[in-house]
Amino acid sequence: MENRHPASPGFMDSLAGLGDNLLGTLQERIELISIELQEEKYRLVQLIIWISATVFAAGMTLTFLTLTVVYLFWDTARLAVLGGFAGLYAIALVFVVIALRRVFTHQPKPFEGTIESITEDRACIRK
Repeated sequence: MENRHPASPGFMDSLAGLGDNLLGTLQERIELISIELQEEKYRLVQLIIWISATVFAAGMTLTFLTLTVVYLFWDTARLAVLGGFAGLYAIALVFVVIALRRVFTHQPKPFEGTIESITEDRACIRK
């Protein structure tokens, strides 16, 4: 009787296992990117809707408030009132632009989870 030992995996088997592991890791990362893209899309649509609603409500409020005040001062100081409102709106615009820039600079980085995961993978490979 021949005493056979189980054959140890050869080079091709190891290479196939390595390829399978790499493809599995790549698939997980692509799925993570896909999920993060969906989250970013949802957040962007939600942000656009809220900004649109806010701009519409603010525009209507300012329009009718301005018309009401100008109507009240039509005979006495309509130009001064219109100039005052124009200056007030210009100052408000400056503050809104500054606030909007601050919001954009403090947004989280897109794909933060994917980047962190890939960084951890690279650190594990280097060990």
